[in-house]
Amino acid sequence: MIELSEDNLETLIEQNKNVIVQYAAGWCGNCRIMKPKFKKLAAEYPDILFVIADAEKYPESRKLATVDNLPTFASFEDGAFKSQTQTNKFDVLKELVENAVS
Repeated sequence: MIELSEDNLETLIEQNKNVIVQYAAGWCGNCRIMKPKFKKLAAEYPDILFVIADAEKYPESRKLATVDNLPTFASFEDGAFKSQTQTNKFDVLKELVENAVS
């Protein structure tokens, strides 16, 4: 799992077959609640790159999905956007991840 330290999400998506992104912000309580759950899924799916992107610090990365509420989770496959969801429910996030590998 990677937490972005620069606005380079597009490069990571191009370099990896499957990528799941959590768009978050420091002030977002639900983002903080979902972060350990996101990390748990990252450990369960080693073939997927899991990335946490601060939606406020990294505007170019944010543009790769429709982020109008936080937390937003987006999946990318073969360099292209696949799907997204805005949720604070683990089951909904897990479904997004499972669909990314199917």
